Amino acid sequence: MASEQPPMDGAAGAAAVSGDEPFLGLLDIALLAVLIGGAAFYFLRSRKKEEEPVRSYSIQPTTVCTTAATDNSFIKKLKASGRSLVVFYGSQTGTGEEFAGRLAKEGIRYRLKGMVADPEECDMEELLQLKDIENSLAVFCLATYGEGDPTDNAMEFYEWITNGDVDLTGLNYAVFGLGNKTYEHYNKVAIYVDKRLEELGANRVFELGLGDDDANIEDDFITWKDRFWPAVCDHFGIEGGGEEVLIRQYRLLEQPDVQPDRIYTGEIARLHSMQNQRPPFDAKNPFLAPIRVNRELHKGGGRSCMHIELNIEGSKMRYDAGDHVAMYPINDKTLVEKLGQLCNAELDTVFSLINTDTDSSKKHPFPCPTTYRTALTHYLEITAIPRTHILKELAEYCTDEKDKELLRSMASLTPEGKEKYQSWIQDACRNVVHILEDIKSCRPPLDHVCELLPRLQPRYYSISSSAKLHPTDVHVTAVLVEYKTPTGRVNKGVATTYLKHKQPQQGAEEVKVPVFIRKSQFRLPTKPETPIIMVGPGTGLAPFRGFIQERQHLRDEGKTVGESVLYFGCRKRSEDYIYESELEEWAKKGTLTLKTAFSRDQEKKIYVQHMLEQDADLIWNIIGENKGHFYICGDAKNMAVDVRNILTKILSTKGNMSEADAVQYLKKMEAQKRYSADVWS
Repeated sequence: MASEQPPMDGAAGAAAVSGDEPFLGLLDIALLAVLIGGAAFYFLRSRKKEEEPVRSYSIQPTTVCTTAATDNSFIKKLKASGRSLVVFYGSQTGTGEEFAGRLAKEGIRYRLKGMVADPEECDMEELLQLKDIENSLAVFCLATYGEGDPTDNAMEFYEWITNGDVDLTGLNYAVFGLGNKTYEHYNKVAIYVDKRLEELGANRVFELGLGDDDANIEDDFITWKDRFWPAVCDHFGIEGGGEEVLIRQYRLLEQPDVQPDRIYTGEIARLHSMQNQRPPFDAKNPFLAPIRVNRELHKGGGRSCMHIELNIEGSKMRYDAGDHVAMYPINDKTLVEKLGQLCNAELDTVFSLINTDTDSSKKHPFPCPTTYRTALTHYLEITAIPRTHILKELAEYCTDEKDKELLRSMASLTPEGKEKYQSWIQDACRNVVHILEDIKSCRPPLDHVCELLPRLQPRYYSISSSAKLHPTDVHVTAVLVEYKTPTGRVNKGVATTYLKHKQPQQGAEEVKVPVFIRKSQFRLPTKPETPIIMVGPGTGLAPFRGFIQERQHLRDEGKTVGESVLYFGCRKRSEDYIYESELEEWAKKGTLTLKTAFSRDQEKKIYVQHMLEQDADLIWNIIGENKGHFYICGDAKNMAVDVRNILTKILSTKGNMSEADAVQYLKKMEAQKRYSADVWS
């Protein structure tokens, strides 16, 4: 382009006009040459373009995060598409995002056209402008994660409403929380956001909904939204919805002509990221870590517990004792094949699922184009217990009316339907494969099954090593999950089954797994002299192995280290006493005070809870008198609750406090990071 040409300097300009001028001067010749060259380039380029096959946008591989950095205005999208409902989600495992999608999809029945939005990809200050759209409503489906924290993608929004003092007058909102009652901070994020939005002047259209994943979060959600929609209609003065119409969110595009190097084969985001590894490594770009060691820790008893060592050399990933390593597993090949057969599908068909909502930032439910085999192996949670909306959609493909009625009933809000869903799906642990095996007239197209199933999530493990001792290795301690269901089937854990088969062989090719590190608040005290108490039965020992390794390392360097007390429990000393020799050695060296409970080695069962009750003086000495730290890792539902109650009782009796004061003391310890829990249910 002319504007890109550099201007001529003064000397060249003078030369061009001096003396007798020929018919074509030097400048004219130069310009003519540029024009001819440009025309030739344009002609050749346009011919080449005509010869190339034209590819539509839909078959270009896209990443998980498809929104351009500048395209973060949800208000523009709402206005451009005539929408008034926006459903934001804070999701760590995908359930919050799924619930948000279901609400947005249902809005059309109530004349509220909706869109789903990730707060991390939006300019959330635009909430101030939402009132300018008629009948506008913002719904927040927010999960609470960790120790009462917002999910990663909702962190900025949470901090904005916490620290800001904006005027949200005129904003209509509702909140549904996703939590788990076995955790101390049940639904803390949703409760706070609901309250804070009201404080900032926003108008609550419907009461806060709280889902409990320890009970039946699906039932909590559908019960809440069944009352939510009538309240919304009443608020806006709109008529209730008509007959429910099942609408596909994605359309199928089969792509037999896509070049093999443009097909996703299991990458999380960037195409070829598994072959061409480059840092930084994170949830969207995991590192393929070679497995150095995979050995059995149990000595008998019929169960299996693996000790796995992952090599992270060259990854630039760093970790501290107490952090988590996340791993992307793959589904069992037999289950994948079976699902393909049940849906009469050719698993190696190349396809894309394309969002019918062109304004959505999420163009595909998983990386596309790919094959059905890859989607079912790497991208979809095929062993999960299906939620009711999946059953409702599957019912449409039943040729037998009785089968159709069974699925519809279990997807309904009737007491009988809920009871049937609980017994036939949840208690029986039926996944989508089992449902299709048992309801023989239901044969859905595989592309619709791929649309309905949730994304396969990474599995998190407490790291059982210290980087001070093992800077380039991450150790994992994992129990193999395998159990018989009431239908006689054997269900297997996705990740631990995958890991069990990842056995390194000397002289053979390296076996690798995709991983990344997730930072944690579960930390040793900054001062090594501070005494600590650790409660970790079973694989709850994992992070404490890293803690003790670190404290032994500091002692070996001649540093002063405070007392380290470990309460460890398992069934039998002779069967599942993991890391026995290491623990006994640390105890012999004086680094560790070891307290063990073997529940089945005597007639009356003894657990770590009993040991704690017996050691009230020791615990008060460390926690109350010497300001030590207290850690719990393991089962949230029973053990962690019991331990917290016992600790409260010890604080009350030995510290001469009322029960209320003991509870406050414990909360203060939490705030000071002197009481930490890494628990799961």
